[in-house]
Amino acid sequence: MKKIVKKALVDTLPVMTGYLVLGFGFGIVLHAAGYGLPVALVMSLFIYAGSMQYAAIGLFTGGASLVTVGLTTLMVNARHLFYGISMIDKYKDTGKRKPYLIFALTDETYSLVCRDLTKIPLEQRKNYYLLVSLFDHLYWVAGTALGAVAGRLIHFNSEGIDFALTALFVTVFLEQWLSSKDHLPALAGVGVSLLCLPIFGAEGFLIPAMLGIAVILCLYKGKREGGKEQNG
Repeated sequence: MKKIVKKALVDTLPVMTGYLVLGFGFGIVLHAAGYGLPVALVMSLFIYAGSMQYAAIGLFTGGASLVTVGLTTLMVNARHLFYGISMIDKYKDTGKRKPYLIFALTDETYSLVCRDLTKIPLEQRKNYYLLVSLFDHLYWVAGTALGAVAGRLIHFNSEGIDFALTALFVTVFLEQWLSSKDHLPALAGVGVSLLCLPIFGAEGFLIPAMLGIAVILCLYKGKREGGKEQNG
């Protein structure tokens, strides 16, 4: 078990650096909007969605309706539907861990648990999934708490801090690109998004783009599996 804990900790260190910075920024921006540490902790513990938490600040301060909040949440987090579908096989026998694993499946956690983990014994992979998810969650909560406290103690202009979220997504994309020889999924994501953006606009392109990406990846996966069967 100690080896799995150590591996999960080492593997999540890059996420820790990103989440501490992102969470710190969120805590500061949230405090600037008039919300304190308790709200920051509750959001990070029970919402745990970086991009949606940043978006929620604007919804809170703008007096958005529940319908608007619900639709915005669906659009911002729609990609997790497809993350979940691709993790069905890995998470199917995780037992009591499954509810938390589903809840804690963020972009960065997904990038770690969806890799080739054949070097980890099969019976230990369930614990690895749980530890990676838990460590990443704790990093985010810690960053949020530090940011909320700093926002209370230090007064400065917080404009532009929320751009850290965009920077993290770019970093994750580049890491995936460099670690894999198969760039079609990444190119599909970029291409479909760029195509949908002018058609549906900045506020409505996310769901059509995710649907288009899902169709392409499903077709691609079926083609690859068919090719393997023929070669076999």
